[in-house]
Amino acid sequence: PADGARNLNLDSIPMGLPMSDPTAWATAMNNLGMAPMGMTGQPLLPDFDPALGMMTGIPPINPMMPGLGIVPPPIPPDMPAVKEIIHCKSCTLFPPNPHLPPPATRERPPGCKTVFVGGLPENGTEQIIMEVFEQCGEVIAIRKSKKNFCHIRFAEEFMVDKALYLSGYRIRLGSSTDKKDTGRLHVDFAQARDDLYEWECKQRMLAREERHRRRLEEERFRPPSPPPVVHYSDHECSIVADKLKDDTKFLEAIQTLLTWIERGEVNRRTANNFYSMIQSANSHIRRLVNEKAAHEKEMEEAKEKFKLALSGILVQFEQIVAVYHSASKQKAWDHFTKAQRKNISVWCKQAEEIRNIHNDELMGIRREEEMEMSDEEIEDPPEMKETEESALVSQVEALKEENDSLRWQLDAYRNEVELLKQEQGKASRDEDTTKEQQMKLLQQALQGMQKHLLKLQEEYKKREAELEKVKEDKLKVESLLENLKEQESSTSRVCACSQEKECPAEKTLSNGLVKSEREVLLVGIISTFLHVHPFGASIEYICSYLQRLDSKICTAEVEVLMTRLQNTFRQELSGVGASLEKRWKFCGFDGLKMT
Repeated sequence: PADGARNLNLDSIPMGLPMSDPTAWATAMNNLGMAPMGMTGQPLLPDFDPALGMMTGIPPINPMMPGLGIVPPPIPPDMPAVKEIIHCKSCTLFPPNPHLPPPATRERPPGCKTVFVGGLPENGTEQIIMEVFEQCGEVIAIRKSKKNFCHIRFAEEFMVDKALYLSGYRIRLGSSTDKKDTGRLHVDFAQARDDLYEWECKQRMLAREERHRRRLEEERFRPPSPPPVVHYSDHECSIVADKLKDDTKFLEAIQTLLTWIERGEVNRRTANNFYSMIQSANSHIRRLVNEKAAHEKEMEEAKEKFKLALSGILVQFEQIVAVYHSASKQKAWDHFTKAQRKNISVWCKQAEEIRNIHNDELMGIRREEEMEMSDEEIEDPPEMKETEESALVSQVEALKEENDSLRWQLDAYRNEVELLKQEQGKASRDEDTTKEQQMKLLQQALQGMQKHLLKLQEEYKKREAELEKVKEDKLKVESLLENLKEQESSTSRVCACSQEKECPAEKTLSNGLVKSEREVLLVGIISTFLHVHPFGASIEYICSYLQRLDSKICTAEVEVLMTRLQNTFRQELSGVGASLEKRWKFCGFDGLKMT
């Protein structure tokens, strides 16, 4: 890219500058009093005498000479590129001393296409500047100052690097040696707003392209969207109903049904169709339950097969261990060598370890089955204390029965052991191994039964203690209830006496003319209303006012109430003839004096 062309060499700069004639190069260096140097830093003229100030021989052929067309060998990166004289129409550019350090430059601004050129001759014009720098590329604009410097803007960024190549050159106008016609060029990066704006526009365009590319990538890797759900119609409804009855297409159909219901497709016309589809979905539940039961049955059968196979393996392990034990007895042990005995003992230990592991696994399976059975048999905990007590009693009885059965089994095992001991002396030597195995098994069973019996006895004692605690708690609760009842009866009597003493007026009120709190409120409101109307008011006027407060009030109820209270309200006739009217007046103040 053009932005990366920072460090340039002769291979990367397709300079359109004319190469100098080696004779002219030697002449210029001779005029300056310097030995002519070639591309590799070797003297072009080995017999050059600086004291003579002239050339005494012909320089050798240089591959950079024009017309030869020979590509120069690549220059190592650590070797500095040797600059040469550049001839233009109006001026000549002389290279700087190759042993001097390169000219310093500022940091390159982003998108820089403009350079600062200083050290111009005082008599230099824009045409001369254009003549020198148009060989680096297309020049868009030149802004020249009166103080021997200018700014040059190129068309592309890589042209700036070509222009920087001329930094340090000495310029001479024509063949004049006047100070105003000479100068040392200093080329550096310049910061221009136009360059920055174009660079920002380019960066935004690149960002848009990158976003577009990423969007295309995301769309390419995005999973396809699910197919759209069709709208409801009678035809589609019949298709979905058929799919609901098919196990392979049930998921698709149930999703369509759910979408229709959420869209609000259910109305009075389609309610029966939707109900039939929901009914089909409900019937699928039975199919699912049957399928689950079949899978559970298969799982149980597999468990049973595994348990049977494991028990068979354990039996074989027991026989193998019995063989090792019989071989370890002295009558057979003495005939084996030391190495054979060692192998037999190692094999016996390994077989016992594997047998114990499988035995623990089988016992774990049985324990899980027992726990599942016990979980199924457990009923909901009783809510009342009486049910808790009955449950404890039933558990104690069950433990007693289990304890008795275990005792009987223990007695039976003991009898079998005694019989086996009696038969042991009479049996032959070939049956010794089997009897010993049976004895060991019986002893192990006895030990297990004894441990189980001890556990049951401990549980029985714990349950009896719990039962006694429950009985004691019950007695305490009953005594507390009796005390509370006595206290309540005494407090109720005291309250009744106090109420009779404090509220005789309420009794008389409740037993008197006013029967409820509502009538008391009505009496108060009517009294206030009639007190405001000293000339009285008709019953219809009074009821219209009361019905604003409560619409359930009727005229008959109000009239009965007012006729009942003769000391509070009085009915009078006013008017003559057709204008005769009954009016009610408030006479509570007079009635108070009378009562």
